[in-house]
Amino acid sequence: MQPLFANARRLAIAVQSAMKSQGIFMATNNIVSQSVPHLHIHIVPRTKGDGLKGFFWPRSKYSDAGQQEEVRARIAAAMK
Repeated sequence: MQPLFANARRLAIAVQSAMKSQGIFMATNNIVSQSVPHLHIHIVPRTKGDGLKGFFWPRSKYSDAGQQEEVRARIAAAMK
């Protein structure tokens, strides 16, 4: 588990930097509410007043594939 959480921490730091957020919400989930049991980690950038309520946050879609690629590239650059 140590390598998994070490990499999750590294990714969380990169997401916070790339998304210019004030912080990060991280949570793990396994088995419950899953059709195929597995462990995964949520890494959600946070800003004050972002609407997070418990484990539920307002979600929005990328405007297009270009915006999705821009976010991916910013996170990848922050990982270096």
